Amino acid sequence: MRQIETDMLEAIKHGRDWKKDNTRVEIESGYRTYFADVYLHGNHIAEIICRMGSDDRVKPNIETLRDYPTRTTMSRLRALGVDVCTRKGEVLLDGQPI
Repeated sequence: MRQIETDMLEAIKHGRDWKKDNTRVEIESGYRTYFADVYLHGNHIAEIICRMGSDDRVKPNIETLRDYPTRTTMSRLRALGVDVCTRKGEVLLDGQPI
C-alpha cells in the first residue's frame, strides 16, 4: 500500500478532513456516525459510513469507476477494502462486470 493510501485511511479512521496531492477526504459528522467522502482528482470515488462500535461500510462510486477505470482509482478503492480489478480489459467489482 502506498503512503498516500495509508495517510488517507488514517484520516478516515480519525474522522478528519485531509488532502494530499490528488487525493482528498471530506468528513461529514453526525450523531454516533460520520461519513467520509473520498475524491481522486476532484472525482468522488467512494463514500465510507463510519459508525461507532461497528465496521465501516464502503460504497464505491460506480459511475466514476466506469468513467475513470485507472490504476490509481482502483488502488485507492482497494486500499479502502473494495474488491476491484481489471481482467481482459473489463473492470470487475466484487467479481462482476460493471
